[in-house]
Amino acid sequence: MAEFLKLKKSNCKNCYKCIRNCPVKSIRFSGGQANILGNECILCGRCFVVCPQNAKEIVSSLETVKVMIHDAAPVYASIAPSFIANYDGAGIESMRKALMKLGFAGAEETAVGATIVKREYDRALREDKPDILISSCCHSVNLLIQKYYPHLLTYLADVVSPMQAHSLDLKRRFPGCKTVFIGPCLSKKDEADRYPGIVDAAMTFEELSRWLKEEDISLEKVADTQEYSKARFFPATGGVLRTMDCDQKEYTYMSIDGVDNCIAALKDIEAGGLHKCFIEMNACAGGCVNGPVMEKYHCSPLRDYARVNAYAGDKDFPVDDLTRQQTQKVMEPLNLNRRMPTEEEITSILHQMGKKHPEDELNCGSCGYNTCREKAVAVFQGKASVSMCMPFLMSRAESFSDNIISNTPNAIIVLNEDYEVQQINSAALKLMNIRYASDVLGEQVVRILDPGDFMNVRNTGRGISGKRVYLAEYRRYVEETIVYDREYRILICFMRDVTEEEDQRAQKESISRQTVEITDKVVEKQMRIVQEIASLLGETAAETKIAVSKLKESINNE
Repeated sequence: MAEFLKLKKSNCKNCYKCIRNCPVKSIRFSGGQANILGNECILCGRCFVVCPQNAKEIVSSLETVKVMIHDAAPVYASIAPSFIANYDGAGIESMRKALMKLGFAGAEETAVGATIVKREYDRALREDKPDILISSCCHSVNLLIQKYYPHLLTYLADVVSPMQAHSLDLKRRFPGCKTVFIGPCLSKKDEADRYPGIVDAAMTFEELSRWLKEEDISLEKVADTQEYSKARFFPATGGVLRTMDCDQKEYTYMSIDGVDNCIAALKDIEAGGLHKCFIEMNACAGGCVNGPVMEKYHCSPLRDYARVNAYAGDKDFPVDDLTRQQTQKVMEPLNLNRRMPTEEEITSILHQMGKKHPEDELNCGSCGYNTCREKAVAVFQGKASVSMCMPFLMSRAESFSDNIISNTPNAIIVLNEDYEVQQINSAALKLMNIRYASDVLGEQVVRILDPGDFMNVRNTGRGISGKRVYLAEYRRYVEETIVYDREYRILICFMRDVTEEEDQRAQKESISRQTVEITDKVVEKQMRIVQEIASLLGETAAETKIAVSKLKESINNE
């Protein structure tokens, strides 16, 4: 089948928000990117709505529809009844006029098809007497059951959706025409594609709005001439029930919205906890008025519900019913073919994630999965990586940094902006003869060190690098470096013990000083001896000097 939800890879920031919000976890992370698994996705659109980077995009059908309109066959638009909430103040006449300017042969409300569908639900309960009947209007719910609860398909109404029913009715009244559905739903694109020959294309309200803007067409305030219909309630939670007769006393009629609630209801049915009931199921919390396109671009559920309520009425659209053969819809199981790991394989993956004991399984959900075991299954199936675990990454990072800090020979002390000790390593404890870190943690640094350099760095913002300091209290020389981290508001001090170097330097200076003193004494003694010899040889030396001078002069003259 075609792909209708794609990822703009350049935008994915690996935040895992999409997997946290995906009710069926149909997203795979690989190479730091999120990838939607089409065979598992139910097209509820939650990932599209919550993505903070707008990395998910709905594949547009706009060009396909434009080409369709330019063909010979007339094209009719079926507009989801939630349009009244999306387009402020526009009724069906306004929408019809604008759509005909775009080239459509006509436009009607999908609520016409909803009238046919709700009658079929009433007929099924009255004549077929099923134990449980689940509405089949929402394609995402249908996909949920087909893919994840195929054994419950017997309870899913084998009835076409309002979109399909309306298209069938349009093609009955206008032979040879094409139909295009326009609404707030992503999954309708898949439904149109999965059941060919009924709906020829599906667009979103966002696509229609973009098209109207391109053509510079505004929605006019045109008074509606058509009578109000109660089928217009369909896009709101409980809207299907509000249109039905609900006259079968032995049945309980209930409405459930939101995929999580639908899954809970299906599990109840699976456990045998429900009987003799009709369940209206909608994947979107609040109904279609809170569909993914509505929620992304036009999110005001209370006001939207009020608009739908005000626009609807208490009569049915005057539409002829379709035959049972026309309304029947075959929905087969969609096998996911997912291999499940053994208990040993799950345990092995949990160990890789640092979960070696049950108490290590925090089930925090930061990775997007409800439990660590679910995450391990996803890792086994290639949908997730071991590193998608915040506690694991934090533990590994802390272990790595702690290993460095603990084993470095340099003393490290971390202070907050109030000059209180926040962290101190073993080298610093040894340097300052402190027995336990707890003795100084949270205490003012003045207890163990002169705070002057720390205060200077904090006040000026300029760090100190390689400053030689003598710690008189500890009889130690250190090479001190202090940095101020403005982002985390901490002062970090590194001290390298250079006491041995200082001792060696002092020893060398002492030896040099002694050598100079001895040398001075030797020179002084030698000078005295020279002076004594000179006094004895003074005359002879004078004569020799005169003779040498004359010899030098004669040589120069030559």
